[in-house]
Amino acid sequence: MEVRIVETSEELQDAFSVRKKVFVEEQGVPIEEEIDQYEDTATHFVLYDNGSPAGAGRFRVLDGLGKVERICVDSSLRGKGAGKAIMKKIEEYAKEQEISALKLNAQTHAIPFYESLGYGVVSEEFMDAGIPHKTMKKYL
Repeated sequence: MEVRIVETSEELQDAFSVRKKVFVEEQGVPIEEEIDQYEDTATHFVLYDNGSPAGAGRFRVLDGLGKVERICVDSSLRGKGAGKAIMKKIEEYAKEQEISALKLNAQTHAIPFYESLGYGVVSEEFMDAGIPHKTMKKYL
């Protein structure tokens, strides 16, 4: 497995393909909510497994905090370290940008995963795209 910061339009399309498979096809998120107005300004990440796109995520800076978004992994790689690899790469990138804290909106079923990486819940539950979430934060 290799996580790359997206640099080409092909890599960006690879990231979008994983996001569409996981969020739109599996979870029923409308495509117009999944692909949004922040795509052009976010830093995107894509995970490749044996040369095929199998995970993705994106990063933005909001109010001095790093915002981790759209973390997803193909079902064939879940539980095998792929999500952790994506998060590690994003955290390394954030440190390079001198960001001291990260936040993310986690689907509630994924909270234990993010807790294992040092994130803590900082909000009540809320709905996003019809899916329950909580905001989480981590200091780097």
